[in-house]
Order: sequence, then C-alpha cells, then structure tokens
Amino acid sequence: MNKAPERIPWDAYFMKIARLVAQRSTCIRRKVGAVIVRDKHILTTGYNGAPKGLAHCTEIGCLREELGIPSGERVEICRGIHAEQNALVQAARFGISLEGGVLYCTTQPCVTCAKLLINAGIERIIYLEGYADKLGNRMLIESGVELEKLKLEE
Repeated sequence: MNKAPERIPWDAYFMKIARLVAQRSTCIRRKVGAVIVRDKHILTTGYNGAPKGLAHCTEIGCLREELGIPSGERVEICRGIHAEQNALVQAARFGISLEGGVLYCTTQPCVTCAKLLINAGIERIIYLEGYADKLGNRMLIESGVELEKLKLEE
C-alpha cells in the first residue's frame, strides 16, 4: 500500500499564504503580508502600502528612505499602512470579529500594530522576521498574546 504524501503543517500553510500576500505590497523598503485565521479558516489578509486611492511609494518614492530614517523609527511619517493594520481594517469593513484569532505575519508587529492586535482579541502571533521595535513585543507578552517566530522548511 502506498503511503500518502505528508501534508504541510497548518502554521507553515498559513505563513506561506502570508508570504504570497506580501507580494502585493507597494512598500519600497519591506514587503509584509498578514493573514488572520480562526479555527483554521482565513478571516482576512493585508499587505503594506498606501491608503486606498493614494499614490504608492513604488510610484512616488519613500520619504523615510529619502530622510535616511532607520527601520522601526518615526513610523508616523510613512504614507503606508502596515499589513496587520490592513487586515484589521478589512475585518472592520466586513463586520468580521477577530476575537480568538491567530495572526500570521511575515514580520513581527510594531508597537502600534501590537496595541491594535491586542484590542482586536488576537490570541497568537506567528511571524518570520524580527522587527526593530521591542516595545510591541513586550506589550504582546504582557497582554498574554502568544508570540512565536516560525522557521519555514523550504
């Protein structure tokens, strides 16, 4: 009897989808994708880029890059919305509760995203790459949100 091929684990499956979502990003500096899941079902996705209807950094350039601002600093002058924020906004637009959800994100959330994710009821965050903002990490841990860095087998 032939043995069935091994199936991809759930965490790897959703993270690979987050990486695919990141390919829609219009950020010049870092392409980020996010997928929010509950009960092994995708609720929302998001990628980083300018707000709806506005010119993207790929079209007009990046002010943070022009000013030489390091990653994780002065995020308020970025015209882009983070992938996690876009996933949260998508849920709000369509009336989807994220309570008890899991976020799969290609990059660890910043402090602003961390605060929003905590209040949205996200219980677990799985990410691939770290981020320079350590306060967000501390707040997530303090709030009881599970935080895990995933290593994908390619």
